[in-house]
Amino acid sequence: RKKVSLLKKLKANTRCLAPNRTIHIYQGDFNSKVRSLLRSERIGQQEATFCLLDQQTFECHWKTLDKLAHYKHGTENKIELFYFLAIRWLHRALSGIRNKRDLKRWWGRDDWRELSKLTQDQIRDRLVARFKDELGYKSAKAWPIFHRRGSDVIMYYMIHATDHSEAPKLMSRAYRKVVVPRESYEQLS
Repeated sequence: RKKVSLLKKLKANTRCLAPNRTIHIYQGDFNSKVRSLLRSERIGQQEATFCLLDQQTFECHWKTLDKLAHYKHGTENKIELFYFLAIRWLHRALSGIRNKRDLKRWWGRDDWRELSKLTQDQIRDRLVARFKDELGYKSAKAWPIFHRRGSDVIMYYMIHATDHSEAPKLMSRAYRKVVVPRESYEQLS
């Protein structure tokens, strides 16, 4: 409820910045809410659609990603995904989880047990490959989100999955603008 309240405040503040933008907030389990939303066909097949998946470690089910990736028919571009992978504490979360069904739903396969034996880079690479191979995205790239600017400690990877040919270039430019410190631009000039 607290997060929904914050989203409502954000929506109210956004109204003055983008008065023509329509924002809907659905409270509840994303995995079931998004399935209902897709079944309602409120998202047009030709409509540019971006889905930010900012989960708490194991909340987003693989079946949900599959539904999002395969929602659009007869169009070149799937729903574009921005998927946050909480890599920094993933091994600890894997070892401490009580309900193993949550891991199976999150990973979507029985081989989730292997993840604890892999490095963070291997987990990242395996997930990126699955976005391409299993979900069918033309491009999937993992962008590191650092603990703080100038730090080399990676907290998350934002995996950007898209079919649009220009999207990876746009994402790269946006990422550099936000993550690379301004001083480095000044040094180059």
